[in-house]
Amino acid sequence: MRASFSFLFLLLIALAAPLSPTAFAAGQAEEAAPAEEVIPDALKRETPRSMVSGLISALAEPDYDRAAQYLDTPATSNRQRTNAITQARNFHALLDNGGSLSPFVQLSNDAIGKIDDDLPAEQENVGVLTIQDRKVPILLVRGQDGDHQVWRVSRETIDQVAQAARQEPVVQEPDKNEFVVAGAPLKDWAMLVGLGVLLFGGLWTVAALIVAAMRKLVADSEANGLVRFMEAALPPASLLIAVGLFYNWAEELPVSIVARTTLLRYTDIVSVIALVWFGLRLIDAVAELATARMQRSQRRQVVAVITLARRAAKILLLAFSGIAILGTFGIDVTTGIAALGIGGIALALGAQKTVENLVGSVTVIADKPLQVGDFVKVGDVVGTVEDVGIRSTRIRTGERTVVTIPNGDLSARQIENFAARDRFLFNPTIAVPLGTPSAKLKEAITIVQQVLTEEKNMAEGHRARLGSINDRAFNIDVWSYINVGEFDTQVIIRETLLLKIHERLEAAGISFAFPTQKIVLSREQTGAREQPDGPGEGEEDAGLVTLDKTMPPPRA
Repeated sequence: MRASFSFLFLLLIALAAPLSPTAFAAGQAEEAAPAEEVIPDALKRETPRSMVSGLISALAEPDYDRAAQYLDTPATSNRQRTNAITQARNFHALLDNGGSLSPFVQLSNDAIGKIDDDLPAEQENVGVLTIQDRKVPILLVRGQDGDHQVWRVSRETIDQVAQAARQEPVVQEPDKNEFVVAGAPLKDWAMLVGLGVLLFGGLWTVAALIVAAMRKLVADSEANGLVRFMEAALPPASLLIAVGLFYNWAEELPVSIVARTTLLRYTDIVSVIALVWFGLRLIDAVAELATARMQRSQRRQVVAVITLARRAAKILLLAFSGIAILGTFGIDVTTGIAALGIGGIALALGAQKTVENLVGSVTVIADKPLQVGDFVKVGDVVGTVEDVGIRSTRIRTGERTVVTIPNGDLSARQIENFAARDRFLFNPTIAVPLGTPSAKLKEAITIVQQVLTEEKNMAEGHRARLGSINDRAFNIDVWSYINVGEFDTQVIIRETLLLKIHERLEAAGISFAFPTQKIVLSREQTGAREQPDGPGEGEEDAGLVTLDKTMPPPRA
C-alpha cells in the first residue's frame, strides 16, 4: 500500500515538472489557437458596390437614420445625428433631381476599390450630382468605423450637398396622395417601364421588317448565309440597342433615383440576356448551315460532331451568363467557380470512359480512317459502317448483325478500310496439266497475256508468267490490278476476265489441271491372272500394277 502511494507521488511530481522548450513547441503545434471570427459590417459597406446597394435600400424605405450612416459625417451627439439625417435627405433629393449613379456592374466589388481610376487609393467615384447646372462627382472615401474598414460618401461631397441646400432648398415634401411602390412613386416606375417597352417594341418591329424584306429579295433565303445571320442577329441586337438607349434616356427622366437605379441594375441582366440570346441564335444558325452542308456531302459523322459542339457551346455560354447574372446581384461567384472546378475534376474521373470515347470520336472524325458506308475490318469484325456516333460506331456484318464498338477502343485499333481502295488486285493461278507439251504451255501463257492486254480497265504493268512447276501442274501466275474503285464493278470485270481465259484455253485444246494421285496395287489385289509370257520358274514376280487416278476438283 505504501509502495502504491510512493508511485503516485512520483508520478505527480513528474507531471508537474516544467516542459522543455522542444516539448512546449510541439504542444503549440498540436494545439493551434483558434482563428478570430471576422464579423462583417452590418450595413454592408465593405465594397463600393455593396455600399451603394445598401444606401439605395435605405433611401427606398425611406430610413434616413440608416442612410445617414453611409455618409462620412460625425454622429456622436443628437445634434450631429439630426444634421446627418438632414444631409441624407438633401442627398436623396439631389439624386432625384438630376443625379445619377454608375451602373451596378461598373462599381467595384473589391474592398480596396478600383486602382486604375486616377484617384487616391482611398477614394472612389460612383456618380454625379447636378448642383446649379454643375456636375459634381459623388466620391466615396474608405475609412475606419469601429473595427471595420468601410466606404462612405466623402465629406467633400456632403459639403457640396450642404452648400446647395443653403443656397436653395432641395428637399421636397412627398405628395400624400401619391402611390409609392418599393420606395418610388408608381408613376416613375410606369414611366421607366413604358420607355423600355417602347424602345424594344419599336426596334423589334424594325428588325422584323428588315428580315421580311430580305426574305422576299433573296431567292433561296433558307440557304443564304447572310439572311440566316440577320434573322438570328437582329432580334437580340434590337434588344441590346434598346438597352443602350434606355441607359442614356433614363438618366434624363425626372424620376426617383430608387426606381432609376433599380431598373438600370436589372437592365444589366437584360443586357446579359440579350448577348446570350444573340449567341444562342448565332450558334443555331451556324450549326444548321454546317449540318445541311455535311448532309449533302453524306458526311454523317461530321454532323454528330457539329451537334456535340453545338450543345457544348450552348452549355458554356449559359454557364458564363449565369455567372454574370449572379455577379450583377452582388453574389460572389469565386467560391462557386472553384467548387464547380473541383466537381468537374471529380466528374471527369468518374466519367473517364465517356471522356475517352468523346476524345476517340474527335480522333476518328479528324483522322477519317472510316466513314459511313465503308466496308471495313476492325479487329475480327468485318462489315459495313452504318453510323459513326458521338460515343460509338456501329458496323453491320455479313451475317446482318450489328457490332457496336466504343470510339475510344476504335481509335486504338488497326482498321482496314476496303472502300478506300483505288484499284483491285487480280492474281489468279492458272494450272496446266504436267503432260502438256511445251508449245501448248507457251500458247497458254500468251493467251492469258492477251486477255489482260485487251481489258481496258486493267492497270499498266500487268503480267502473266510461268511461276512454278510442282508434282501436279504447270502454274501460270497472273499479277495485275483492275483499275476501278467500285467493288461491284471489279466483280464484273473479274468474272469477264476469267471467262475469257477459260474460253480461249478451251478453244486451243488446253485443259486445266486437276490434282492427281498415283496408286500402286499388287496383282493379288487386282485379281489379274498370270500371262503365258510371264517370268520363268524360280523368278520373283513383283506383281505390281500402277494406276493414275485423277482427283476431282475440290468443292468450293
